[in-house]
Amino acid sequence: MDSVSLDNPAVRSYLFYSGVLGLKALGMAPLTGIMRNKKKAFANEEDAAFRQGVVNLNDPDVERVRRAHHNDLENIPVFWAIGALYLTTRPSDALAINLFRAYAAGRIIHTVVYAIKPLPQPSRAIAFSVPFFITVFMGVKVVLYYAKAY
Repeated sequence: MDSVSLDNPAVRSYLFYSGVLGLKALGMAPLTGIMRNKKKAFANEEDAAFRQGVVNLNDPDVERVRRAHHNDLENIPVFWAIGALYLTTRPSDALAINLFRAYAAGRIIHTVVYAIKPLPQPSRAIAFSVPFFITVFMGVKVVLYYAKAY
C-alpha cells in the first residue's frame, strides 16, 4: 500500500489532528480578544475608545494568551511539515497515530496550562517538551530515512 494514501490510517490520523491543531491555533485569536475585553486592555486607541478601555500593551494576562498563540504559530506549522514528511518514511501506523495524537494533546494541554488556567512549572515545560520532542523524533526519522539515498 502506498504510504501516503488516504487508505492509510496514519495519513487519516495526521489529517484529522492537523485539522484539530489548525482550529486550535485559530481559536487563540478570539481567546486573545476575550481576554482584552475582560481586562479592558486594548492594543489600539480606536478599540479602547469603542469598548471603554485603555491602550495597554503590557497586561500580563493578555500577553500570556498572546505568547501561547505565538508559541502555536512557531510550532504547529513545523509539525505539519515534518509530520507530512514522516508519513513518506512508511512508519508503523500505530506509532504514527500515537505520535500525532500525543502531539495534538500536548499542544492543547500547553494552551490550557499556559493561557487558560496557568499552572506552576513544570506543567508548561512538560506540555511544551512532549510535542517538541515528537517533532524532533519525526524529523530525525525523515533525515535518516532519506540519508540512505545519498
